[in-house]
Formats: sequence, structure tokens, C-alpha cells
Amino acid sequence: MEPISYLKDRAHDLMQGCEDRLESGAIDEETWHRKIAAVITPSYLAGDNPRRQSGHSGDEARWQRARGLIVDAFNKEGTFLDVGCANGYLMESIQRWSLEKNYNIEPYGVDISPELAALARERLPHWAERIHAANALYWKPTVQFNYVRTGLDYVPQRRHKDFIQHLLNNAVLPGGRLIIGTYNEEKELKLNEDHLKDLGFTINGRSERSHSDARLAYKVIWMDRL
Repeated sequence: MEPISYLKDRAHDLMQGCEDRLESGAIDEETWHRKIAAVITPSYLAGDNPRRQSGHSGDEARWQRARGLIVDAFNKEGTFLDVGCANGYLMESIQRWSLEKNYNIEPYGVDISPELAALARERLPHWAERIHAANALYWKPTVQFNYVRTGLDYVPQRRHKDFIQHLLNNAVLPGGRLIIGTYNEEKELKLNEDHLKDLGFTINGRSERSHSDARLAYKVIWMDRL
């Protein structure tokens, strides 16, 4: 049986190693981002299908099961920003899945990797102007969005509060939602939710689905910008 830390996050060893080196002072935050991108970017670019180029190793059914619960956070039509959009496949999928709920969603994307953002523009030329290459920790979009999806693993742990507040202030429309996930977590735990509460944020909703490993669940949580 695979270690649960690996099932939760296949980049666990990479992320933990970078975190340890950052906290020890061996590297700075810019190097943290660069070292992670140096592994993740070529791995995604080497993918032989759109899902692998978005960091998912399963088939289309598993992709929808693992990512489809993002739309559980939607309560109306509008705009959607995917932070860490990679090749743009989640942008496409969210639009398609949202239509099944009778919501028309217009997707946008941003990725820290210029190479992945370029791939997304190449794949989705009709959305090319909507796809940006930038570090979302500092990027200020010229428009705001009804829904913004991100992961906590896009920045060092010590910057989680800054990152979430930056997105709420600069990317999410008043009345909109910031969605965290999807992520894999033990079914009985709420570590990410408790972590965000400890940072001072209010969680306004959550959704989960069963995982292929009975110990885990796919989860999303969201917070509303008032």
C-alpha cells in the first residue's frame, strides 16, 4: 500500500524538502518557487494527454471525480479564475461541468510557469488573452471574478495568510467566492479548514467526494467575499 502522504500529494517530498530548506534559511522564497517549478513544469509538459498536462494521472472519469466537485461551490453563473491553470484543461472542464448545472461560466487562468501558460494559450487560442503568466501571490488582475480557485501549495506555508488575503482583496468580486482545492485529505480530518480558521478566515462552505483510497476524500472548501 502506498504511503498516505504520497497519495495525498505526489509532490509531497519535493514540497517538504523546499519548505525545510526555506525555513532553515538555505533558500529564499524566489528560489522556493523556482525549484518547485523546475520539477513540476517539465513533468506537466511531458504529459501525453490534457489531464497529465494538468497534473492528473487518471482517466477522464477519475479526472471528473477528483475535480468536478469544484462546481459544487457555484451558486450562479459568472466568471471563473483558475490559479495554477497549467495547460488550461480545468478551465475547459469547469465550463463544461457548469453547463450541466445550467450555469454559464466564463473561465480565465493564471500560472506561474510561462511555459505552461504558453501551452494553455496554444491549446485554447480563443481564450489566449484570458491566460496569464504570473506569480499569483503578487499578481493584480485588471478585472475581478465571481469564482477564484486556488491551492494552498502554490506558496510557502508561511505565506498562506498573505496569499489568501491577496486573492480575496484583488481577484474575487464582492459577493464572489474563493475556492480552495481540490485536495486529498483523510475523511475524518479537517486540517486545511482548521488551518485557515487559525489564520483568521471564515469558511462558508465545503464539499467532498469519496476517493479511490478508502482512507481519503477529495475535498473543497470556500469562503465568500462580502
